[in-house]
Amino acid sequence: MNPRVTNVKPENDFLLLITFSNGEEKHFDVKPYLGIGIFSELQDLSLFNSVKPCLGSIQWANGVDLCPDTLYLESK
Repeated sequence: MNPRVTNVKPENDFLLLITFSNGEEKHFDVKPYLGIGIFSELQDLSLFNSVKPCLGSIQWANGVDLCPDTLYLESK
């Protein structure tokens, strides 16, 4: 099992700085998802900036979330 999210901070250019349970900090690029279904709502910066840690992953105010494994494996 991959580490889980303990903290998330929205940054410029639709990047997230994510802290994982193993202490690693990585950047996750949300841009590739912005044209897909409900993720397009995240182009609204106030909504994008509403991201919070939730049950080992992340979630935005509109209920959109991402798999914690995806966040860990696709972050740099």
